[in-house]
Amino acid sequence: MQLTLEVNGMTCEHCEKAVKNALNTLEGVHGVNVDITSGKVDVTYDDAYVTKAMMKEAIEAQGYEPVG
Repeated sequence: MQLTLEVNGMTCEHCEKAVKNALNTLEGVHGVNVDITSGKVDVTYDDAYVTKAMMKEAIEAQGYEPVG
């Protein structure tokens, strides 16, 4: 499955890496593409293992604000 999250607070390469690493540690996430310019995070995942809520929680734990 594919999901695009909007994330507020990402301003630099470190932010991009933090969000990408947080999502990649979740079981069932197969790919993450972060665009800090637009604040969009595209996630490819298996919904049998991971939910949108779990992804948002992982992003929030890094100090960023997922929207929607």
